[in-house]
Amino acid sequence: MDTTYPKKEKLKSRKLIDQLFAQGKSVSNYPIKLIYLNTELPIDVKIQAGVAVPKKNFKSAVKRNRIKRLLREAYRLNKHLVFNNSEAYFAFLFLYLGKEMPTYPEIEKAMKGVLAGFSKKVDD
Repeated sequence: MDTTYPKKEKLKSRKLIDQLFAQGKSVSNYPIKLIYLNTELPIDVKIQAGVAVPKKNFKSAVKRNRIKRLLREAYRLNKHLVFNNSEAYFAFLFLYLGKEMPTYPEIEKAMKGVLAGFSKKVDD
């Protein structure tokens, strides 16, 4: 089981992120929303993922960065739930929708739910 999150799996392309917001489908499990898009990725990885926390809800950059770190960690440890089942190539963006500071168990539970919801939607 691969529990790394290397640079090539990180979503950095501005064009791809804009495309995600324009055409992407979403799965929600409060406080996380996953926006995903079936797409051709520039490098040979199945999934590229990014995280975002709105400045509107968390003015402090320190708090935003902490939440992003928690999101990345939860994704890294649970990505096997989608990696093993997916044949297509996807771009993921995890949005944190909550208004208060989360704990890691809350984030992990929501992350598992959102990844399970994604797997269900893709299988249909």
